[in-house]
Amino acid sequence: MGLPKIDIVFRSLAKSAIQRSSKGTVALILRDTKNLGIHYLESIKEVPEGFTEENTEQITLAFKGGYNIPNKIILCVLKDEQKIEEGMDMLEAELWDYLAVPCIKEEEKEKVATWIKGLRQDNCKVQAILPNIKADHEGIINLTTTNIKVKDKTYTNTQYCSRIAGILAGTPLNISCTYFVLNEVTDVPHIKKSEANKRIDAGELILINDGEKCKIGRGVNSLVTTREGISEDYKKIKIVSIMDMIDRDIRKTFEGNYTGKYPNSYENQVEFCMSITGYFEELEKAKILAKGLNTSKVDIESMKLYWKKKGIDLSNAKPQDIEENTCGSNVFVKGKVKILDAMEDLEFNIDM
Repeated sequence: MGLPKIDIVFRSLAKSAIQRSSKGTVALILRDTKNLGIHYLESIKEVPEGFTEENTEQITLAFKGGYNIPNKIILCVLKDEQKIEEGMDMLEAELWDYLAVPCIKEEEKEKVATWIKGLRQDNCKVQAILPNIKADHEGIINLTTTNIKVKDKTYTNTQYCSRIAGILAGTPLNISCTYFVLNEVTDVPHIKKSEANKRIDAGELILINDGEKCKIGRGVNSLVTTREGISEDYKKIKIVSIMDMIDRDIRKTFEGNYTGKYPNSYENQVEFCMSITGYFEELEKAKILAKGLNTSKVDIESMKLYWKKKGIDLSNAKPQDIEENTCGSNVFVKGKVKILDAMEDLEFNIDM
């Protein structure tokens, strides 16, 4: 029978399906000879002594953050000979938002990407920043700019994934990371605008030099192929991060405040839906969701399907009768939301 569960599916209507998770935590998988295991850091001052210079630098890069610094960094430290799967297993028991693996090997990239996809499918809404991987997935951010110069040092994209993870964890959900300026970066490879557009459309997160400063080209993940339920909006990191936050918040609220505490009655299901709608209204005030376009209600179609599998046909039943005919311990809820995107593109004409 397993644990009580809830499937809250916000399906994409015109533009997107929305789910959300908590912001602000970076997970780093490192390889070292000391400080093995899991560590929780809320400040750069808490970095344990004994790390290699390279690993200390990776932690520092993540803590630089974006508009804010990350709330927390979770370190998963492996021995050099340990398999990446061991780090993945340890992190499955932790809560985090963005993963970077500065020690990642070429043959490990696909393993991490497959793991992230599986976690998301199991309703663990996390994202990973990986170098040079055409994952075609909203949970994988593909950093492809390399030869990133910071004063007299040059970084590969593998080495700079930690920096990007910190930026994303420190970027409020009412804005995007598009054109975020990396003040420490003195130069990146110069490319034409047409080439930049081509790479962004191919699902690459790139850094550009506009002649004055180096910045993120556009906040996109590796998703290229859209399909039913996965629209163009899923290509944007900001939108996916909001979806993830909503999903996590609703599931956490249900598990902590409803599971096992109330009879699964129609009245309690309606109350739960009203609570979700109230949550949406708070996100409207925060300019994360569009005003007045976000609702939650009992999912009649899923309830009909549930009873059909049990040999009971409710296709001709009245909606109210279906809603009141609750489904054992299952709660079926559907929602509709409108996420506010960030202002990124400008077109205007000047008539003289």
